[in-house]
Amino acid sequence: MSSSPRTLLESVTRRRFPVTRWPWRALAYLLSTPPVALAAAVPLGLLGLPWLYLLSRGAGITELPLGTVALLLSLGAVLVAGLGPLVALPLAEVERLRLRLVDPRPVRSGHRPPPVPDPWSWLRTRYAEPATWLALLHAVLLGTVGLLLSATASALLLLVGTLIASPLLVRIDDGPVTIGWAEVETAGQAAPHALLGVVLLAVSPYPLALLAAGQGALTRALLGAGTQERLRTELVEVARSRARLVDAFEAERRRIERDLHDGAQQRLVSLTLQLGLARLEIPPGTPGAAAVADAHEQAKLFMTELRELIRNIHPKVLTDRGLPAAIRDLADSSAVRVTVEVELPGRLPNPVEGTAYFVVAEALTNVAKHSGATAATVSLRLRDDRLTVEVADDGRGGADPGLGSGLTGLADRVAGVDGRMLLSSPPGGPTLLRVELPCGPNNET
Repeated sequence: MSSSPRTLLESVTRRRFPVTRWPWRALAYLLSTPPVALAAAVPLGLLGLPWLYLLSRGAGITELPLGTVALLLSLGAVLVAGLGPLVALPLAEVERLRLRLVDPRPVRSGHRPPPVPDPWSWLRTRYAEPATWLALLHAVLLGTVGLLLSATASALLLLVGTLIASPLLVRIDDGPVTIGWAEVETAGQAAPHALLGVVLLAVSPYPLALLAAGQGALTRALLGAGTQERLRTELVEVARSRARLVDAFEAERRRIERDLHDGAQQRLVSLTLQLGLARLEIPPGTPGAAAVADAHEQAKLFMTELRELIRNIHPKVLTDRGLPAAIRDLADSSAVRVTVEVELPGRLPNPVEGTAYFVVAEALTNVAKHSGATAATVSLRLRDDRLTVEVADDGRGGADPGLGSGLTGLADRVAGVDGRMLLSSPPGGPTLLRVELPCGPNNET
């Protein structure tokens, strides 16, 4: 079973088209065009009066001084370009609503929201957008070609109605009546004209539908978001959603770290102290002394592992003292000698600090496990609101993201904050990992 047509153009090819609702929707679209077209033609005509004056002169324009012609041309351009969008933009909203008569598919505007909700920002945004000038072009076409085609369609419908009603008109006037291209005096002479009118009425839905569909397609092309604009909007939304996910992920890491640090770790510390006291009170060599001593050692080992786990989730030193202190803490605990160079004016936004920290942590882990290096250097610099993190080592090189070294996940994490990662690791070394993270001013208190 075939699906129902979604648009007027699709419905024209169907056998039952004349008895569907689509011919009436096409007729409504065409008949509603003249008032909308006049709403565009009148103000745009007033703005283009200098041009209209020059056109009205015809060949006599050569009699005008060149300076006058240039002034009128410039004045018309300034008026149309300066005030025309203020006419075209609200008209475009009406046209997008009216388009639903022949094409119910959603049509999204190509306009961007202004960065600041004030009139001046709105004007700057709108006048800098291609969508605004496409709307102005649509208004000009609608006020000229659209008005002419709609008037032609209305005249043809009026002619069809006159042909069908010609026998009645002859009886009413009781004399010769001019119908289109002929003059009839009796109802019998008017009968062929009425029959022609019926035939034209039967086939008229098709040309009218094609005319309305063509006008709708042009409206959609000019007033809808184009492919590139739509892709740009979707990419912006993807980037925003990715940033929200990163923020939510970081917030959840902080919550887990806080719960472990303030909850589980404190209870484990208390348990370790109690086991230590119990170990002192139980005489050595008794049946329970060995079990308590073993439990005490296990608790201390687990507390060490829990502290390492908490630091890997989100180090407290990063939250309390910032990125430089956290990086130096990583360097002190590294199995390889690490030199740290930091040029930062202060605290950075939390997502940037978290990403930079885990980049360095993963890089130093890779250096210790895979590179065979004896020394490494970590440098952090902030230039033009962009944080650059570099980790270099004197190891054997040959680092490959495809070998499961964690570099692929690191690149994904960097991409999550719109950063980029570069790796240079030729066989024989040295290896340089460079990460650039966009970093605006920190607005947090």
